[in-house]
Amino acid sequence: MSPETTFDAVIVGAGAAGMMCGRTAGQRGRKVLLLERSPKAGRKILISGGGRCNFTNLRVEPGNYLSDNPHFCKSALSRFTPLDFIHLVEKYGIAYHEKTPGQLFCDDRARRIVDLLLAECKAGGCIIKTGCAVRRIEKKNTFSVQTDSATYTAASLVVATGGLSYPETGATGFGYEIAEQFGLAVIACKPALVPLSYRSADRKRYGSLSGISIIAAVSTGGTTFTDAILFTHQGLSGPAILQLSSYWTPGRPITLDLLPHLRLDEAILKWKSERPKAELKTLLKEHLPERLAHRFLDLHGPSRPVRQLTERDGAALARIFHHWQIQPGGTEGYGKAEVTRGGIDTRELSSKTFESLKVPGLYFIGEVLDVTGWLGGFNFQWAWASGHCAGLFV
Repeated sequence: MSPETTFDAVIVGAGAAGMMCGRTAGQRGRKVLLLERSPKAGRKILISGGGRCNFTNLRVEPGNYLSDNPHFCKSALSRFTPLDFIHLVEKYGIAYHEKTPGQLFCDDRARRIVDLLLAECKAGGCIIKTGCAVRRIEKKNTFSVQTDSATYTAASLVVATGGLSYPETGATGFGYEIAEQFGLAVIACKPALVPLSYRSADRKRYGSLSGISIIAAVSTGGTTFTDAILFTHQGLSGPAILQLSSYWTPGRPITLDLLPHLRLDEAILKWKSERPKAELKTLLKEHLPERLAHRFLDLHGPSRPVRQLTERDGAALARIFHHWQIQPGGTEGYGKAEVTRGGIDTRELSSKTFESLKVPGLYFIGEVLDVTGWLGGFNFQWAWASGHCAGLFV
């Protein structure tokens, strides 16, 4: 075997998890090759966080992750913490800020995080080949990884190919194909952290509200998030909806409290006493965008002076605004999804090393696994943690 094509570890995918794994393994003295089918490493990092990369969250807990095997993530998250990545960020003089509680973003562009990872890989002697698609993988005594230009061999193969989200960045299902090739189970995948779309009748009812953003409490199946929601022409988006989408099951309705910080029935009693001649829509626009208040009253009952409202009217209005129930028609798909829910069944892997329990030397890390974080830097922290921990053993 040529020394130019023989490595200790070949990593398929030079995204967040792959580069972190390469950095850790290389700096241990391992000879590492990263293969990336896209023209550039870290393409998904570059578009994340509005181009500023929400690179971690100060409040990472195992409960911020969804998986059919919920305890799997605990070991890696405890061994590589947000502070560990922050130390790297500070080592490279990258300025950052806490945008909302716990969420850390670069002050500058996301490019700084990619440059950090590339520098760390270089310090470990890692070789990164971009625009290099893998065509075939075999295992005899070692792994054989065939590309268009060469065949590489290694004792360890790390699959860091990501999920199906953002296909324009080069996302494919290749990692799942590798898992199936070697007999590993894959949990069914679906888009997550994704806008929800209206059914056609609801698009006619609510499409005119596009562009309105409010704080709301959104619920499905016993799970609730309170944060901003955004009305769009196609449906509902915004942080609260994206969070809820990971828990939503097709065919199930969602419930929205459009006034989570106000008890409308109590407010109406107060208004009847203090401002009896005021129109309901006039009073509601003090708490909701005018266009939203008017549309809901148009659909669910005309506005009247509050003195004309009965107790039954107040209860009905409270149901409309506190318990608006709508059944999404679906999601906006992988093209708008930030991550993929589902993936390689983590019961097939060691939670310490990320090595397959069936195939010695085969590792899976990052989004390709059935571990899905909340919105707000949790998925990047999973990439750093899983990549680092696997890099200690390949």
